[in-house]
Amino acid sequence: MKAKRRFENEKYYMKNMEFLGFHDLDGCRIFQMAMHSFGERYYLYCAGRGNPVCPILDVTDPQNPVLVNKLVVSDNPKQKVGKIQAADGLLITALSCGASASATAGAYRQENCGDGQNGIAIYDIAADPVHPQLLGVWDNGIIGANGVHRFCYNGGRYVHLSSDCVGFEGMIYRILDIIDPAKPVEVGRWWLPEQFVDGYSNRDFDPQAPHNPEYMKKGWLHGPPFVVKDKVYCGYAGEGLVILNIQDITRPRKLGQLRFQPLFSSYNAGAKTHTALPLPGREYVVVTNEGERFAWFTKEKLKGRPQALNNLHMVDVSNPQDPVLIAEFPYPEVPEDFPFPNFNDMGLGCQGPFGPHNIHEPMSNKPWLEQRSDRVYCCYFHAGMRVYDVSDPYYIKEIAYFIPPDPKEHIIKTNVGPCIATTEDCVVDNRGNIFLDTYQDGLYVVRVKEKD
Repeated sequence: MKAKRRFENEKYYMKNMEFLGFHDLDGCRIFQMAMHSFGERYYLYCAGRGNPVCPILDVTDPQNPVLVNKLVVSDNPKQKVGKIQAADGLLITALSCGASASATAGAYRQENCGDGQNGIAIYDIAADPVHPQLLGVWDNGIIGANGVHRFCYNGGRYVHLSSDCVGFEGMIYRILDIIDPAKPVEVGRWWLPEQFVDGYSNRDFDPQAPHNPEYMKKGWLHGPPFVVKDKVYCGYAGEGLVILNIQDITRPRKLGQLRFQPLFSSYNAGAKTHTALPLPGREYVVVTNEGERFAWFTKEKLKGRPQALNNLHMVDVSNPQDPVLIAEFPYPEVPEDFPFPNFNDMGLGCQGPFGPHNIHEPMSNKPWLEQRSDRVYCCYFHAGMRVYDVSDPYYIKEIAYFIPPDPKEHIIKTNVGPCIATTEDCVVDNRGNIFLDTYQDGLYVVRVKEKD
């Protein structure tokens, strides 16, 4: 199915970028995306948002993305996928019963618990990239709850997971050996001591407990756990950046930690430390505090509470036992004719939990992805796609942006806040094409205008 371009006459904002293409995904809502190339063809695999349908697009021509298939991970319409990775001819999807936001409660709730699988599903895409064939499924041992959230797969035999686990509060680090994809085996795990609920006489293991803002302040692995050789860089929610050593894959050991609370990360935000991205070939890690979608909130629900800064940070990890915060990313530039003075209000009538979401994730065994170490690409919830020059880690410069059009109406009818553009995830290929998706819209393709 060819790209659809219904938005072209709508208002959007762009600086130092050129628009290439758009696709409405045939009405599908997606979350994380993964890319894999085979020969001269590029395929984009999209994880279904709150559903088991994963669109597959041929993006060889970035100006004309083509929807070539919809992978249905489960015949249970309530199965959640959300996250996806592709490498070495394998496609891996997260499986979750799901924790989601409650716009009516202004917090988090568990919904559909026990109504789907928790773990991962592994598919072969080498034989036929358009029609993935299921090879195996790993069950994480929990009925209900989050299942697997963010994870890292850079090819090879190991998958590095953020996953809940029997006896533990919140998600922990779990390592799977998939040398036989039909029979994945857990070979290692790591957790914070306070997560081991069964180790305390006065605590109960409750995987279906609600995820409210107080829970979000705790230490649990949001991930993905990014692996570079024998080091693992973890966005560990309320406990900040955690660096592990996995020389022995069966016994991950802690090296260092850097906390960002209470100075950073607002009360109503998502993961207090979301992502810890090592810059390729450099001794720096970009750490993010997740913002949140304003569509979930009203002024009354936020109660006028001041929101701490959710931001991107540059961290020197040359000594992994002593990571050091060395610089902050600048506040996103506000277009001259933007309808709001900044991105913190955006129609709420008070300060909201503004901040970043996903960033482009280069990995060494995925040559079809852009591997530049001097750029960072970030999808903000309400400031669109932002591109940063990080060649000088102390003097970070924004060089381009794209803010897509606002949706006409809330697709999710329980949303109560402003109906504004919300970018979610981004993938940048080795040709410089930027693919980004949105909360209530389709897939956009743009690229940075390079200087001659």
